[in-house]
Amino acid sequence: MAREVELPGTVDDGPMPKHEQLRLLIAQQARPGQAIPSERDLMAAYKVSRSTVRKAIDTLVADGQLRRSHGKGTFAVARPVESRLHLASFTQDMRRRGRVPSTVLLDARACVPPAEVTAALGLDADARVWQLERVRLADGEPMALEKAWYPVEVFPDLDRQPLQQSLYELFTAHYGVTIDAAVQTMWAESASAAVARRLDAPAATPLLVFRRRSTARDRPVEFMYSRYRGDRYQVTVSLDLQQSPEL
Repeated sequence: MAREVELPGTVDDGPMPKHEQLRLLIAQQARPGQAIPSERDLMAAYKVSRSTVRKAIDTLVADGQLRRSHGKGTFAVARPVESRLHLASFTQDMRRRGRVPSTVLLDARACVPPAEVTAALGLDADARVWQLERVRLADGEPMALEKAWYPVEVFPDLDRQPLQQSLYELFTAHYGVTIDAAVQTMWAESASAAVARRLDAPAATPLLVFRRRSTARDRPVEFMYSRYRGDRYQVTVSLDLQQSPEL
C-alpha cells in the first residue's frame, strides 16, 4: 500500500481562502502515488470544515493532480507543471504553478462576431456568440488580458453564469461540454497603451500572445486571444528529436 503523505503547515484566517491554503499544502507536499490523508484527518489536523476540505480536494481532482480510487483513498498523480505546453484553463495553469488565480470581468455580451471568429468557429454569417473580455490575475497581480468568443447556441445564458471562475470547469459542470483539444499559436508583441493600462504595466511592455481555437468532440467552441505580461509569465517547451518531423 502506498505510503500516506505527511502535510506540514497551517491553515489560518489570513487573506487567502482556507480551501486555497489547504489546496496549496496538498499540491506542494504530495508525491506521485502517495495517498493524502482522509477528509476526517484533514479536518482534525487543520481545524477546518468538511466543505473546505472537499473544495480543496475537488479542485485538485479537477486539475488532474489527484485521483480518487473507490475504497482505497485519494492519490497524487504525476503531472508536469512547466515542462511543456498543455491544454488547461488559466485557472488550472496558475494552480499548477502554485499561484492563486482570480479574474476581473470587463465585458460579457452577445454579438455577431468578426469574420475571423465566424470562420474559426465554423458558424453561419449571422450566428451570434458571447464575447468575453477578462483580466486574469495571479496572487492579485494582473497576468493576462483575454478576449474570447463562444457560440450562443452551445452556451445559452452564459452571461448569467459566474464568469470570474474557470470557464472550462463551468462548461463541464453546467453545460456538459468538455474542451478536449486545441490548436494554439504564440508570438510576441509590445503592449498598446490600452492593453498596458488594463494589465497595470508600462506602455510597450513585452507580451506573449496566444491565439487558441478549442474544440469539444471535434466541434469548435472557443476562439481566444490571450495577452500575457512577458515579465511575469514564461513558457517551457520539451523538445524531442524522435517526435520531430523530417526536414
